[in-house]
Amino acid sequence: MKEIQVRVVDNDIEKAMRILKKKIQNDGLFKRLKLKKSYEKPSEFRRRKQREALRRERIAAAKAARYRR
Repeated sequence: MKEIQVRVVDNDIEKAMRILKKKIQNDGLFKRLKLKKSYEKPSEFRRRKQREALRRERIAAAKAARYRR
């Protein structure tokens, strides 16, 4: 696990909390916690992994198309 750190500058707790929440969201921790909260059937797990792989492929293809121009 990575260590997530946020510095509090001038006692601005609200800003530090926003930064921490954004870092946690970008790290994918919220998504992992949500998935672990309840049981996922093996068929649903495979289907979700397939969808995620297709999404990654589409994003990679879009980036490659942008660089080809």
